[in-house]
Amino acid sequence: MSLSIRNQLPGTITAINSGEVMATVKVRLAGGQELTAAITLEAVEHLGLTTGTPVNALVKATEISLATAPVKGLSIRNQLPGTVTGIATGGAMASVKIAVESADLTAAITRDATDDLALSPGAPVVALVKATEVALTTV
Repeated sequence: MSLSIRNQLPGTITAINSGEVMATVKVRLAGGQELTAAITLEAVEHLGLTTGTPVNALVKATEISLATAPVKGLSIRNQLPGTVTGIATGGAMASVKIAVESADLTAAITRDATDDLALSPGAPVVALVKATEVALTTV
């Protein structure tokens, strides 16, 4: 299946915490980081997800925020440290390429944000992703 979502991170499910309608699914990425996805219980059942299931975590570039250091006191569960590998800027927006442990991410942020954060290739960043913005697909 071809998708327009550039951020496709391979991993394995390590835990599922089910509620009445939603579930949080913990995924250990290939690089060892842990990612949390909040998806419907119906999706968990439809995909047949269980502990040990290999999955791809999908995140749209527009759903990734960047920080220059880990952020404490924040409800965003997913904070992936990495390094900027490239930046393409336009009039209003920028596409920032980030190398994280055993994966590459693309974040679409405003050009002003790249300036405010002083982003450049080689700069350390933390990719922030809300659990509700992570989709899962089986492999």
